[in-house]
Amino acid sequence: MDPFEVRMQFIDILKRLNASQQSIQKLVGFAVKNFPGCGEDIWDCVLEEVQKVSINSRINILYFLDSLCETCLMIKSHTRSERTKEANANGLYMQFVSRDLNKVIEHVVPEGRQGMPNLISTKQILENWRNKRYLEPQRIDQVLAFLDARPKPSISEEAEPSTKSLSKNEVNKRIEQDRERHKRLREGRWVQPTSRNPASVQAGQLASFYPLDTAEELPVDIEFENEWETTSDWNDDDQEAIDEEDHLAFPSSASEDEGEADFAPSKRMRTDSQ
Repeated sequence: MDPFEVRMQFIDILKRLNASQQSIQKLVGFAVKNFPGCGEDIWDCVLEEVQKVSINSRINILYFLDSLCETCLMIKSHTRSERTKEANANGLYMQFVSRDLNKVIEHVVPEGRQGMPNLISTKQILENWRNKRYLEPQRIDQVLAFLDARPKPSISEEAEPSTKSLSKNEVNKRIEQDRERHKRLREGRWVQPTSRNPASVQAGQLASFYPLDTAEELPVDIEFENEWETTSDWNDDDQEAIDEEDHLAFPSSASEDEGEADFAPSKRMRTDSQ
């Protein structure tokens, strides 16, 4: 397909985008498949459509970018051939996301009352990107600081009826889509800590795509290391503790074991006497 056909098909799929993973993955697959030769055209379509669509559709586009970033970085980490590595050196669409992140967020969360429905979800996505190292943490912090620095809508603005307020059907649709999106966000919230030795990290096990700075450790890393350093080697005390726990959990089986242990010496004594 030529770039014009790619743009038209991408826009057509984008207009039918919703919160379901099937819809998101269909658009992600099309974008990744047509990245060679048409990547910039597709990204231009994203920037154009995020300005035109409704406030509900804009948050759908941001969740699409969330899946797109994950897919692009997984492709980059699994690349083997040198030619493909050179082509994917910037993580496919990741260079565009990092470059135009402020512009995208400005449209997804417009200033004032209109952008309030998307504010919390947008911050959740950005914090998820920072935890998983999709982008540099400093880049995410800049955007979050930009959102926090915005003036909050005054009481008079909140009391004024908005011409762009959502209808009842749109509100109900948004509630259902938020449920689907939050379920997806909770599923991917846990992040495996990265290894201190980059050479020991296998590409297929990566859950974070930027190296973890030793001066900025995650709480899960600090907690694990503290527990690891204070844990002693396996000894008899550990075995006794397990036996006590086993006795508390399964008292019937424990009494049977004790009965068998008592029976065995008496049986040997009768055998010896004979």
